Amino acid sequence: MRRIAVLLAAALLSAPVLASHCPADMAKIDQILKTDPPADPAVLEQVKKLRAEGEELHKSGDHAESEKVLAEALNLLQASE
Repeated sequence: MRRIAVLLAAALLSAPVLASHCPADMAKIDQILKTDPPADPAVLEQVKKLRAEGEELHKSGDHAESEKVLAEALNLLQASE
């Protein structure tokens, strides 16, 4: 029983650490949009949409999906360079 409690506590404490990746990705996207936005308006609009979707997923607690969506936005930004 004690092992289960320790395992559960460790899982609960690690959740915020895993969630911290989303804000870092959002900040990176925001920085790129501010300093070097894509020239193609369609790409810019798609990145903004994905960024907003990623933030909503993060706020709702779906961090894995948020990371996927934000990674897609970052890939679009890198491909447009």
